Amino acid sequence: MSLPVLGVTLGDVAGIGPEITAKTLLNHPALRTRCVPVVIGDADAVRAGARIAGLPPEAVRVIDEPRAARNDPHTIEVIQTGPSLAHVPIGQIDADAGDGSYRFVVRACELARQRAIDGIVTAPLNKAAMHLGGHPYPGHTELLAEQFGVQNYSLVLSAGDLYFFHLTTHVSMRRAIEDITPQRVRQVLDLVAAFCRALGRPDEPIAVAGLNPHAGENRLFGNEDADILAPAVEAARARGINAYGPLPGDAVIPAAVRGKWNMVICCYHDQGHAPFKAVYGDDGVNITAGLPVVRVSVDHGTAFDIAGRGIAREASLVLAAERAAALAPGWAEVWKTARIG
Repeated sequence: MSLPVLGVTLGDVAGIGPEITAKTLLNHPALRTRCVPVVIGDADAVRAGARIAGLPPEAVRVIDEPRAARNDPHTIEVIQTGPSLAHVPIGQIDADAGDGSYRFVVRACELARQRAIDGIVTAPLNKAAMHLGGHPYPGHTELLAEQFGVQNYSLVLSAGDLYFFHLTTHVSMRRAIEDITPQRVRQVLDLVAAFCRALGRPDEPIAVAGLNPHAGENRLFGNEDADILAPAVEAARARGINAYGPLPGDAVIPAAVRGKWNMVICCYHDQGHAPFKAVYGDDGVNITAGLPVVRVSVDHGTAFDIAGRGIAREASLVLAAERAAALAPGWAEVWKTARIG
């Protein structure tokens, strides 16, 4: 069986993306036995990242299309996307860097639609820089969803066999509460159920974390859990989905970490991200469920404070590439199941 071709978007070139990309592709040759990684970004930025990492910049090779990749573990193959970004200062918010990070993702989506690549792996971008560059997206997830024209999608944090889906992500707390509607809860419950079926686990229990403290405590601390989440869970169970909740967030998430739950739906960004990052750190990745192609990202930001110092760890990007390589061959079934489900 041929190896899946993964488009690795470089992210914000002012951050640690170029450095961790160079380290991932030159310091982990075993990765080449699992996939064909092709960088979609800027060759000069990758060369600079290699220098920062103490690796040979001459290892960078520009190619025109993914099929031209040799998958040599001593080479970083790059599809140049737009003008050189060699002038971008390291460790600073820059409009050109933000525009570049947008272009890299858009090009990756084009290649995915053309079936020239089998998956997308994303290094971190900086939202402020992307906005300054003229692209006011909340983040990668929303940009990818727009590029593929999908409405039902979810940011998913994953470590091992644990998956945290999210009802809302990059919005204010006030907006998050407004966005937790019966329709949105149903969409994500159906999406998680489809994901479980595609993994061959149709009866997997799905825990829904409550929005308010103690899941509302019988309306003492808010009505959303009783009026929105509980009816959605009941309706899901009537459709054959093995859902439970709403369950107090401070109980269900520790229980998931201990292994009681593999699938958890979180209500808002920090409800899932804060405990997940505290426990798993570099051992976690970010998956976007609901896209026609697998997309896996690092679970960290651009780290401007350490960019250019050669100390950034590539572990999360390596893990993201490994997870994308493992998921890519069966992702068509995931996508099919998600659409039907």
